[in-house]
Amino acid sequence: MRVGSFVLAAQFPGQGEGEALHRAVRSAEVAEEAGLDTVWLAEHHFVPYGTCPSAVTLAALLLGRTRRIRVGTAVSVLPTVHPVALGEQAALLHHTSGGRFTLGVGRGGPWVDLEVFGAGLEAYEKGFPESLELLVRWLRESSVAADGERFRFREVPVVPRPSEALTETAGPEVVVACTSPASVRLAAERGLSMLLGMHVGDEEKAEMVALWRRHARACGRPPEEIRGASHVSAGVCQIADRRVDAAETLMKAMPGWLKQGLEAHVTIDGRTRRMRDPLAYTELLCGLHPVGTPRLCADRLAATSERTGISRFALLVEGSGDLAATEENVRRLGAEVLPQLV
Repeated sequence: MRVGSFVLAAQFPGQGEGEALHRAVRSAEVAEEAGLDTVWLAEHHFVPYGTCPSAVTLAALLLGRTRRIRVGTAVSVLPTVHPVALGEQAALLHHTSGGRFTLGVGRGGPWVDLEVFGAGLEAYEKGFPESLELLVRWLRESSVAADGERFRFREVPVVPRPSEALTETAGPEVVVACTSPASVRLAAERGLSMLLGMHVGDEEKAEMVALWRRHARACGRPPEEIRGASHVSAGVCQIADRRVDAAETLMKAMPGWLKQGLEAHVTIDGRTRRMRDPLAYTELLCGLHPVGTPRLCADRLAATSERTGISRFALLVEGSGDLAATEENVRRLGAEVLPQLV
């Protein structure tokens, strides 16, 4: 089992953006010191929900500041970037970090981001499969041409080629954020592991893993590839000597952050959207994920792994909104929870 942190660079009420970003960087540094496996970095635009607008840029900084821990994006929003540009950045980080970079990609939402970056709503609604296919080809082949609906260009060489890095793998790992059966099937067709969100519980995640396996077999993916798939479960982790104290920490801080962060999202086409109730959502997350004593947290992670078959975790550790408390939370995760996991 591999446990990592999930860093949103969340801006809590009353905080500045620089404070949120400093906490994000510091928590990642502490994650390496504490023995965690990976730091997963979120990407958002124009909202205080997360103040990191480029997960690959922050990943580059953290890969330069660390020596052991893996760094992944969770996720780079594919419809708002050119897949070749993202592929080049991923290859660069793969080479220069000794293979410690994981590229997580997702479809994002129907936000105003699509307007600002010129992608348009169609890139979100229809263009994700084409973008993902081009990205994967760029990371696996020596030269690439495109003749799709959105991307068309003559054959060009891939420089730098990820497969020529002196690392254990042929190229950077790619994982796909999946929130629907369609995205699960898309990942399975390409043999790519999934990143499953913190808003769903074990039962739904187990169903998504089962669907991935069925569809991967139907598409003729190699049996060893299916068995070796390493999906990632996102969640929340808050550790205290009593469960009530851990939950109270999150219930005091997270609803305010969620309210201002989620309300700031603006749709590209003015469509009506339903926002989660911040208090109820925080209560849900406390119930679904490792929030409580070290023993409870270890048991919950083990139970999720057993129920779902998922072996990797990306845990939001900054739910208190406080730098010192976040650092303590990460250190306790490494010192008091990880040793209890096998």
